[in-house]
Amino acid sequence: MTKRLMAVAFVAAGPLLAAEPPGFVVWPDADLKAYGRKLAPKMDAGKVASERLTSFGNHLTMIAHREGDGEAELHEGQADYFVVQRGAATLVVGGEVVGGRTTAPGEVRGPSIKDGARRALAVGDIVHIPAKTPHQLLITPGKPFTYFVIKVDTP
Repeated sequence: MTKRLMAVAFVAAGPLLAAEPPGFVVWPDADLKAYGRKLAPKMDAGKVASERLTSFGNHLTMIAHREGDGEAELHEGQADYFVVQRGAATLVVGGEVVGGRTTAPGEVRGPSIKDGARRALAVGDIVHIPAKTPHQLLITPGKPFTYFVIKVDTP
């Protein structure tokens, strides 16, 4: 009986003793949504604040909070995934960056996009933007927007 009880206790405790594998992360929804309040006081002149959460080899994660329109941008060697946490925005994608200038290696930015498609974004939406694709977030004044970002290096 004692051996059987010990075996049951060992099996029951197994999940408690298991270690999570390296690189495994869970970002609870409530924590991600709370970043809007945490980042709002840190916004720059462009009315955006962001914080890198992790880096894993060929990709990184961050959270961003906007209360104003973003610049048009294009990443030569990175694809973006956005997961909308709070608020709503309009994403302009495709077309051409107007007045584009290189702001960092592989990064082109400008004030707007010419001939891009517009898509409304809302909480829960997930967006994939391929590398070399112009994109810009437009924010309705007084309507903050918070989103989780995964940036993936592309070959």
